[in-house]
Amino acid sequence: MNGSGSRPARLCTLAVFALAGLIFWLSSDVSGGNNIRTDDSLLQMSDLIRERARDNAALEAAAAELRAEVAALAREDAQGGDDGDRRLDALEAQAGLTDLTGPGLTVTLTDAPPGATALVPGVPDPSPNDLVIHQQDLQAVVNALWAGGADGVRVMDQRLISTSAVRCVGNTLILQGRLYSPPYTVTAVGDRAALRAALDASPGLASYRQYVRAYGLGWDVEEHRSVTLPGWSGSTALGHAEPVEPAG
Repeated sequence: MNGSGSRPARLCTLAVFALAGLIFWLSSDVSGGNNIRTDDSLLQMSDLIRERARDNAALEAAAAELRAEVAALAREDAQGGDDGDRRLDALEAQAGLTDLTGPGLTVTLTDAPPGATALVPGVPDPSPNDLVIHQQDLQAVVNALWAGGADGVRVMDQRLISTSAVRCVGNTLILQGRLYSPPYTVTAVGDRAALRAALDASPGLASYRQYVRAYGLGWDVEEHRSVTLPGWSGSTALGHAEPVEPAG
């Protein structure tokens, strides 16, 4: 097989992917300042999403195996480290498709203990929404780490790429077709001092830490001298909605 024909297409795809990643980084305040700590209206979707998540996980595993086979064939076809291959490797790294190792830190967010009450005098008793992690809290952590110069970010066991979206239904995280429950972990590779400074400077996290002090929500930052973020192995295709054809 001659890989020279497919290499330009792969390069173009990865170039677009890397550009999309830049756009993702620049849009560091996706929540737009809106308070989304209350999302009870979405709870009825949980069962359907959970079923779809199981299907997605099986499809992702099969797709990852096929991509690994294609990658192995492409490497065999390469005739040494020419400029095209080096550029391809660099673009894959920028897109988050290869493993990334370096210093970094992990942020852990957890719900408040069951039956938690106000810990600070004068603070009103909490509502159920005050005691759980919400989308805006996770998004604030991710945004702060990108703003702090992170070279890569992983939420739970998944590497974030340009098409990743952190979404929550109730206090359940939906990330790239999979469901997760707290505690939630967000790991970044980058300069640890800069990452910590960005976390401390985040207005969204300043608000979250008020809930930590008032009601006992969990907040922990662990530094790593070296940590590895596996490359994203799922689909890199961009999806879009299609109109439903009218019946009859």
